[in-house]
Amino acid sequence: MTEFGAARAHMIESQLRPNKVIDARVLDAFGGIRRELFVPDHLRVVAYIDEDLPLGGGRYLMEPMVVARLLQAAQIERTDKVLIIGAGTGYEAALAAALARSVIALEEDPELARRARAALVEHFIASVSVVEGPLPQGYRPRAPYDVVLFCGAVADVPSEIDTQLAEGGRVLAVVKSANGIGRATLWARTGGVMARRVLFDAATPLLPGFSPKPAFAF
Repeated sequence: MTEFGAARAHMIESQLRPNKVIDARVLDAFGGIRRELFVPDHLRVVAYIDEDLPLGGGRYLMEPMVVARLLQAAQIERTDKVLIIGAGTGYEAALAAALARSVIALEEDPELARRARAALVEHFIASVSVVEGPLPQGYRPRAPYDVVLFCGAVADVPSEIDTQLAEGGRVLAVVKSANGIGRATLWARTGGVMARRVLFDAATPLLPGFSPKPAFAF
């Protein structure tokens, strides 16, 4: 086993399984995707630590445990179409591709999108389409989606993205309030109604452009 292969196995056994990640398909996805290819070269030696890793420009690759628990809660089926918002270098999109029929990876930073495409090609993953555009607008041309996953914390989910979710669809995001507390949250659409459930606490950094609005002081 390579050094990175050993680190990948250790991540699964020491970070994911002890934190209630038990879905075999999710664990297999993490075992098959080389996280070291989705981080800057100087961070490859720490690619598998249980931390959010900086990608530059205020962007981060989310902590593995948080991603794994969000994907597990999403209950992605092999027939599902997934939208990844703030795809960054494409790691979460690659994981979702192991679970879903197709994945749209939306990214607004051209350099991150380029790196995502390169890493996905390195993995021979053809079911992910990396598209560029403003993150809060989602990607309507391929809607509706069965699952929407935000790769970073948000103050709330834009209504434009709500309208791109299919009946029975799920939205997963870490919601961070003005006081800085982050909570991983699941929304599910049933009968046209969105039900919300908090899953666990998470200290995920905010996605630029999704920060809480400043409160007015009187």
